[in-house]
Amino acid sequence: MSSMFGKPRASSERPPQSPLPECNVAILGCRGVGKSALTVKFLTKRFISEYDPNLEDTYSSEELVDQQPVLLKVMDTADQDGPGNCERYLCWASAFLVVYSIDNRKSFEGCQRYLEVLALHARGCRRRPVLLLGNKLDMEQYRQVPSAEGMSLASRFGCLFHEVSACQDFARVQHVFHEAVREVRRQAEWNLPVQPLLISEERPCPPVATPVVLPTHHSLATCTFNTLSTVNYKEIPSVAQAKLVTVKSSRAQSKRKAPTLTLLKGFKIF
Repeated sequence: MSSMFGKPRASSERPPQSPLPECNVAILGCRGVGKSALTVKFLTKRFISEYDPNLEDTYSSEELVDQQPVLLKVMDTADQDGPGNCERYLCWASAFLVVYSIDNRKSFEGCQRYLEVLALHARGCRRRPVLLLGNKLDMEQYRQVPSAEGMSLASRFGCLFHEVSACQDFARVQHVFHEAVREVRRQAEWNLPVQPLLISEERPCPPVATPVVLPTHHSLATCTFNTLSTVNYKEIPSVAQAKLVTVKSSRAQSKRKAPTLTLLKGFKIF
């Protein structure tokens, strides 16, 4: 860990050929809301109160989220006066944490600008998960932003809402970062194309259209109908799976003739 006013060094990353899936999370918000403190708390379980507000770094950590490994990369941004030069994280991040301090209404108003920038960016490309985070829950006695306002703002922009304390509860801070990974995974599952496989089944019909002439009665005009071959489509039935089970028998049972196992059509043993 660096000095009191510094930030932690970026941890070593896996080589590019690593098969470990990656998730990039950018932490956005006004100066002094605790973005660096949240990052350090998540990475080291430690709390450091003072940092250089002009430093911007990216860190990585191998995490196990819901028993699935992931390389989580965190960008601790350092915007001076609200959103500026946003392309550096808009095109990089898989998810965003927008942070404000519950004891500073100005920071809450500032985070709305970040949410507006993210909503505007989402119109032209695939939307990325956004989590609104109220930090410094330990300063409850100085609260200026009620929880209801935070939830209302999150609902307006369609994002999740949490309140945490970077100096107290590591579990809640870790939960927020892991929840960002879960949201990225859910969105990836929703974006998968679902197209059922189809096979064609032709009915036996003459290869050439056969004209059918109706006899004329009562001065009705002669009509000709063509009988065409029709093609029906249906979904391929999924192949059921059966587990291979090994049964131990006693000596008395082994003397008898073993029963015959009959598999139904369409089943496979793996």
